[in-house]
Amino acid sequence: MPRLRLALAQTNPIVGDLAGNAEQVVAAARAAAASGADILVTGEMALAGYPIEDLASRPAFLARCRDAVPALAKKLQDAGLGDLVVIVGHPDGPFEPRLLGTSSAPTAIAQNCASVLQHGHTKARYAKHHLPNYSVFDEYRVFIPGDELLVLRMRGVDVAVIVCEDLWRDGGPLGRVLEADAGLLVVLNASPFERDKDEVRLPLVTRRAVETNTTVAYVNLVGGQDDLVFDGDSVVVDGTGDILARAPQFVEHVLVVDVDLEPANLGAELPDNVRRVNLTVPEHRGTSLDRDVATLPDDREQLWNALVLGLRDYVGKNGFPSVALGLSGGIDSAVCASLAADAIGADRVFGVSMPSRWSSDHSRSDADDTAERIGLHYSVEPIADLVLPIEHQLSLTGVAAENVQARVRGIILMSLSNANGHLVLTTGNKTELSVGYSTMYGDSVGGFAPLKDVPKLLVWELARWRNQHATALGETPPIPESSIAKPPSAELRPGQTDQDSLPPYEVLDGILDAYITNALGREDVIGLGFDEETVDAVVKLVDRSEWKRRQGAIGPKISGMAFGRDRRLPITYRPSH
Repeated sequence: MPRLRLALAQTNPIVGDLAGNAEQVVAAARAAAASGADILVTGEMALAGYPIEDLASRPAFLARCRDAVPALAKKLQDAGLGDLVVIVGHPDGPFEPRLLGTSSAPTAIAQNCASVLQHGHTKARYAKHHLPNYSVFDEYRVFIPGDELLVLRMRGVDVAVIVCEDLWRDGGPLGRVLEADAGLLVVLNASPFERDKDEVRLPLVTRRAVETNTTVAYVNLVGGQDDLVFDGDSVVVDGTGDILARAPQFVEHVLVVDVDLEPANLGAELPDNVRRVNLTVPEHRGTSLDRDVATLPDDREQLWNALVLGLRDYVGKNGFPSVALGLSGGIDSAVCASLAADAIGADRVFGVSMPSRWSSDHSRSDADDTAERIGLHYSVEPIADLVLPIEHQLSLTGVAAENVQARVRGIILMSLSNANGHLVLTTGNKTELSVGYSTMYGDSVGGFAPLKDVPKLLVWELARWRNQHATALGETPPIPESSIAKPPSAELRPGQTDQDSLPPYEVLDGILDAYITNALGREDVIGLGFDEETVDAVVKLVDRSEWKRRQGAIGPKISGMAFGRDRRLPITYRPSH
């Protein structure tokens, strides 16, 4: 059987950094060529980064992207890599605007493409057919769909090329893969991480390999881009469903694998809407490679790694020298501090304890303990003398007086940010954001929210895992056990705990999962066995807090329904129930 040596490049692009992203592709090509690969495949939009959102509507940006493709081909040739077939993802345009139905409003002028580069030239180009318009994706609004399958014939084998969503949808180019009798299907992807995503993604790749009777090579981007995290996890599956190779998650990597393929039917006619391009690749020589199949870590480690990568890349790609956060001694701030240290190093993390007159001794000591365990920069800025003049001048009592404490803390953090260039991390979790338990311009201040998509129960679970992980490595657990064990509290008044006004978190997170993640209505949530009065109270809190969430910082998406791109609801809303 003919054999091809395939390299899959998990690169970590930055949207718009065409030169830097091209260098990543060239570096991957060098590694691929050194390993004797015939083909290198990148992720979707690896040359421009993903998602490009409304940059797809800017002709000047698209023109730069178009020019970057032949420039990359020349760069590869000049680097002595011209024999290597490189399939790279990129946007193309500008084209004549597409029209939607009978509307006369011009819309998309770009296409989501993969180009085939060899010997300093662009040999072929493929445009993505199926444009997702759900969850975090709005490609139908910004791209023009393609209508032709690309098949590359090399060394007597037919290699079909498609992009991401084209694999998920029946029909279209996927249907033509079987008709074209391709031996290898390469799929360029920008598939964001979600908890348990692999339970859907790998079975899909396996099913498509069996359905099309091809070896499927699925290559994914890696890295953080705003609130999205791409996990890599590229994989190659043969026509029997056997995993031939798999890349590790959350790291840049070039996965190299030998694939033995059925020879092409040289006399067969091409199906409609299929374009075939002949390529010459040098004859492969050398010993067979051992199988390289990475093992996925357990669920909690995957989630921790996703949060760390999302934070690291947001800080690094946006040029922040350091981060600052309030250390209250509670579980949320301790977990955020540990994430930050894992992401960028403790020497770039600045924790600030800001005790009020209501702060307990254990909160102060737990904040001290967190800072010492992690080894971050630490300072104490008492707020009592700053809060009292505002309370007295405005005659504030109750919640208004409590919120002044949070807002003074916000002023301190943002002042330190202005003075030192820190990115302020806001430490609120998904449960608090759901029910509006944060003070606007107080504890909600900051540019990035590491726990934005992490419910309270999961915060505790991740804290315990991180400590166990440290112990297994012979390191100091970063999160004080007392921060994990004590009842959570904002400590804005004497003896306050979260459960004074909220249901137990086991109940609250269950209701929120049903109402927000699964989008069930009130009656359906009650039908799951939750108390009707409790459900009504929680639903009311969620609905009335949309205005707060709309103003909040972004944070890494790790669930199937994160606040932000996933969930776009009106602020002004009067439900009928």
